[in-house]
This record gives sequence, structure tokens and C-alpha cells, in this order.
Amino acid sequence: MNDFIDPPFEATDAAINKKNEFQLIWLLPLCALLVSAWLVYKTVSEKGPVITITFPSADGLEIDKTKIKYLDVEIGKVTDISINKDLKSVEVTAEMDKQSGEYLTNKTQLWVVRPQIGLGGVSGLGTLMSGAYIAIKPEKGDQERHFTGLSVPPVLEANVQGKKFILETTNIGSMAPGTPISFHGITVGEILDYELAQNADNIKLTVFVNAPYDKFIRTNTRFWIDSGIDLSTSADGVKLRTGPLISLLAGGIAFRTSSEDKITDSVPEYTSFQLFEDYDQSTQVIYQRTVKVVMYFDESVRGLNVDAPVLLRGIPVGKVTNINLEIDGKTGEIHIPVVVEVEPDRIIVVNKQADLTIQDNIAHLIANGLRAQLQTGSLVTGQLFIALDLFPQSKIVTHRNKTGYAEFPTMPGSLNKIIHSTQAFMDKISKLPLEAMSTEINNTLVALQSSSKAATKTLDATSGTMANVDKTMNSAQKVLSTLEPGSTTQYELNQLLKELTETASSVKQLADYLEEHPDSLIRGKKEK
Repeated sequence: MNDFIDPPFEATDAAINKKNEFQLIWLLPLCALLVSAWLVYKTVSEKGPVITITFPSADGLEIDKTKIKYLDVEIGKVTDISINKDLKSVEVTAEMDKQSGEYLTNKTQLWVVRPQIGLGGVSGLGTLMSGAYIAIKPEKGDQERHFTGLSVPPVLEANVQGKKFILETTNIGSMAPGTPISFHGITVGEILDYELAQNADNIKLTVFVNAPYDKFIRTNTRFWIDSGIDLSTSADGVKLRTGPLISLLAGGIAFRTSSEDKITDSVPEYTSFQLFEDYDQSTQVIYQRTVKVVMYFDESVRGLNVDAPVLLRGIPVGKVTNINLEIDGKTGEIHIPVVVEVEPDRIIVVNKQADLTIQDNIAHLIANGLRAQLQTGSLVTGQLFIALDLFPQSKIVTHRNKTGYAEFPTMPGSLNKIIHSTQAFMDKISKLPLEAMSTEINNTLVALQSSSKAATKTLDATSGTMANVDKTMNSAQKVLSTLEPGSTTQYELNQLLKELTETASSVKQLADYLEEHPDSLIRGKKEK
């Protein structure tokens, strides 16, 4: 059995190689790691900023589909949409391009572009096929990553050239952002925004005028509200002005530039101007120096309104600023104090004396008879104005003036004088004994009627007499035919017939006159 057992081997120590050798197989994962790191770096370095935008709703917005565009160039994409904690708005997360970082400031505006139809035209029609997108309007400012989107698109586009100006008014009416601004009927700008002034006494409109029309905004430029149709009644009558159709539908603003202004008088951006109520107000010259006086009228002032003109021999020198009513509790007298604002710079003073003030000049004119009276400016509208003129013989009537202004003397208007004269005439008529006069007139008419009847009887008798005369003359003619021609009897009869003929003619004339003028029997014949 031992033959089948192998002989034992001798154990020896194994040799161990302690030298480190680098295996090439490890190069593969190392290269993969380096490539991955480079790809991650490149992706992170080229990735743009992530922003969030708050909108009232996500209408038309879709994740990974809705683009963010500037000048129709894609610069970002919506990556997430979530509802805010207030449950009243949504938060849109968007990934922007690397180059868009400079656009994202605290003054940048973002809004959703959708199809819109308005008075100014149709916009956003391209979104009907491609879908809504978010537009951006960059402005210089501090860096920002969270924005509140606009509910309505801004009026002004990002790349429009021009200037912004401020208009001050007390009432904007139907005007709103987007309301057009016209110059000689050409639409050259629009309203951007409006806000209430800090003291709440007026409203400030921010308007934009496109280039090159912005160069016509100069020192003396006047802006006014252009309502399309301007129908006004005043002491000058009825006036009608029309503007562009768009102004009739949505209102508008117009401006004009004085011909005296030069291009060098152009004003810088954000210059403030007054916005007048209408065109007529914009044409009025504004004077810095004014003097207020009070005028007391004892007659009706119906038709006299605030801003009614004050004219000196037909030339405007001021306007009415206030109208009140005063009643004396003791005497019961009624007076109407009218406060007038006079603009002395409208009057050119010849041979001006340096030592006299404006008040001294007014007092001198009053001493020479300068008076105020109400006059009708238009019979159609019935509106009144205050006319100033010299009436040297007129007296000065003073009142208890508690207004604090100097009193300017007045006198009754021409229309009021006519009314008083008519009233005085009617009073005299009413004092006449009309009943007694009526009785006498009736008696006179009865007497005339009796005289007329008597005259008629006289005419009848005269007619009978004339008939007898005609018969007598016929008989005389027959007698003459029987006498011997040339005899004395024939001659005398011829003379008698001539006298009878003349008498008949006179009686006939008398009868004709009495028939036409029967009252001559009482009053006698009228002298020619």
C-alpha cells in the first residue's frame, strides 16, 4: 500500500515582488472622469441665470414650450409653473441665456404677449399660430432675479426713439395709457402712465413723443385735451371744432408750437407742461402779474359765468374769477359782488410815470369816469360779459366791501336801462285816466256819427238841388233857341247860364269833398 503513497515534497519560501507597477486599465475611468468634469463645467458655465416671474394667471403659458423673447429673439424658456402660497397668483420659473444677464434689472418689465384688439389697432396676431410668449423690456438698473409681470403690455416699445414729458392737469377724463398725442392731425406719441401728485391737487401724465417730432416740443409749446368734437358757447357765440376720429372715440391730446420759438428752444426730457382743458384755453396768453378787484352789481347777472371776459372797449384785459350773492339783513338790499382778475400787462401805457403804481393808474382812470357794466355778448346764448369804458358824468356808488379787494365802480348796463325806461313809461301809462278818456272818445265817436248822418242828408239835398239846376239849364237852353240871335235878352240869358254852370260845378266839388271827408263839417277843411 505504501507503493501508492507519494513521497512528501520539501516546502520552500515563496519570493514576494514588492515593486508597484501602474496598470494601464485605470486610464479609462480617469479619462471618463475628466470628460465628465469638463462637460459639467461647460454646461454650468454656459447656463444662464434662473429667474422667477409672478403673474396673475398662467393663461397661455406652458412648461418647456413658452419662450421669453426680446426684439423677437429667443433669450429664455419657461421651465416650471407653480401656484403661490397666497393662492392669488402663479410663479413662473424661467431659464435665461447667459448673455441675458445684463437685461435683468429692477427696472426690467415682463409681460405675456397675446392677441389684442383696441382702438389703437390689433397686436399679437403672430401668437395665434405659435402661442403666447413672454416679452421683456430691459432698463438700466440694479441686478434682479425675481420680477412681477405686467397685467397689460406697456404702451411704449423697447426700441422707439423719442422723449418723455410730463403734463399736469386736474382731470384726465377718459384718457388712459395708449391715448394718442397728435400734432397738426398726425399721431406722434401717446400717454405712457399717470399718477396723482403728492399734494393731490393735480394729476401728472407721463407722455412720449416719437422722434423726430420731439424736437417740436419747445419752451412755449401748448398741450390741450382734444376730444374730437369741441362745442362751446360763450359770450362770443357758439364755436365748433373737430379733431381726429380716434380722439372722438377714445379722447386724445394735441399740441402746437409757437412760430416765435426756434429749434434751439427745444426742452430736455421730462420737462413739465400744463395740459389745458380745450384749444381756446391753450391760445390764451398767460400773464404773471394780476390785480383782483370786486365789482358790485344791483341787477341780474344771469348769463355771467366764471371765466367770462372783461373787455376794455372790446379788448380783453381780464376775466371773472368769482360770483357771490349778498343780502343786507337790516335793509334787505341785494348786492352781487363779482371778483375780477385784471391783467395789467395786456395794456400798453403811453407816457408812463415811474412814480405811479398799478393801483394808482386804476384810481386815476376811475376818477376820469372808468366804469364797469354788464353787456350781452350773444343774443343766441344770452351770456354776459363785463365791459369797461369811460363815462365822465357818472357817479361813484360805494358798498360795504368785505372781500378784501379794492372796489371798482359800476353802472347799470344798456339793457337794464332800456328795461327801466320801459317800466317807467308803462308806469306813466298806468297813471293816465284811461276810463274817462275812453268815455270821451266814445262820445266823440257818437258825435261824429251824427255829423256824418247830417252830412249825408246835406249831400242828398245838394243832389236834389243839382237836379233842379240841370232842369233849369235845359229850360233856359230851350228858351235861348227861340230868341233872336244877337238880342239883348239872349245875351243876358247866356250870362245867366254861365253863372249857373259855374255854381253847379262848385257845388259838385263841394259834394265830392264832403263825401270823402265828412268830418270836415266839424273840424273844417285841412290846410295843404
